[in-house]
Amino acid sequence: MNYIGIALCLLSCATAAIAMGFATGKALDAIARQPEASSKINAALLLGLALTESAAIYGFVTALILIFAGPTTA
Repeated sequence: MNYIGIALCLLSCATAAIAMGFATGKALDAIARQPEASSKINAALLLGLALTESAAIYGFVTALILIFAGPTTA
């Protein structure tokens, strides 16, 4: 049962990677359409990527806690 919890925690890392790729692609598309707004787009992109990355890190740390300090099953 512990392994299911670990897999669910690591699922946040995988979905964060997909979301970051999607957001980066959309930001590049927006910059290509409107190059004069690139500074605003970059600022919003970096803020969004930082929040997404923090969610992935929280999931990874939770998985590590479950692996090393979680209940042991025989």
